[in-house]
Amino acid sequence: MTVTTRSVSHPADGLEMVSHLALPAGDGRRPAVLIGPEGPGLNAFQRRRADALAEHGYVALAFDIHGGRWFDDPQEMLARVMPLLGDPERLRDIGRSALDVLLAEPRTDPDRVAAIGYGTGGAIGLELGRAGVPLRAIATVNGLITGRPGEAANIRCPVWAGVGSEDPIQAPAQREAFTTEMQEAGVDWRLVVYGGAQHAFHHPPTNPDGSIAADGSYGQTVLPGVGHHARHAQRAWDDVVRLLAECV
Repeated sequence: MTVTTRSVSHPADGLEMVSHLALPAGDGRRPAVLIGPEGPGLNAFQRRRADALAEHGYVALAFDIHGGRWFDDPQEMLARVMPLLGDPERLRDIGRSALDVLLAEPRTDPDRVAAIGYGTGGAIGLELGRAGVPLRAIATVNGLITGRPGEAANIRCPVWAGVGSEDPIQAPAQREAFTTEMQEAGVDWRLVVYGGAQHAFHHPPTNPDGSIAADGSYGQTVLPGVGHHARHAQRAWDDVVRLLAECV
């Protein structure tokens, strides 16, 4: 299937974001998906996620969260990301800006929009749901971020979450807090725990510039408890694609 792509600039969080839009073949309206990246930012791997979903027939926007920057230093990344994760309104601002880009695309069916995200990008998708944005589905991988009390009741769609069993960042206590929030709010939720997987298990090793390391090595310094798990990465992707087919 022919996929058309282009970069789209848009303001958010005081930065000029540079997101990646992928359009499926044809000229009619199609269901659409926001794709939020991991904490280091948007790179070619996330852009290919958008292209892959466009091949499935979705209008897909892999959105930027750092103003075009990819962080290869974990400490620099955490200095940017941790304040974001602690400020729901900033997360929502980034998400709404990306959503505006997606809805402005004539090929987008505005009544069939989902949000998927990884780590920080998953937290943004959840915050859009907590803000009452009418999404058809939310998927978050390694982004089990809890919200402010009661706001999960605003989520109007199924929520699917995936996490590695050995993820020290999304540890059992964090999983429990997240599922309790969803359950008490009456959300249609699912949690899949991938046995033996660590944090960011879904993302292949990268070079310092964010490109995929062909030899499987990590060109950048990684945090303890972070590692790729190829088999579970494919399973998580398949689970997300099935969620979209079911809900969107």
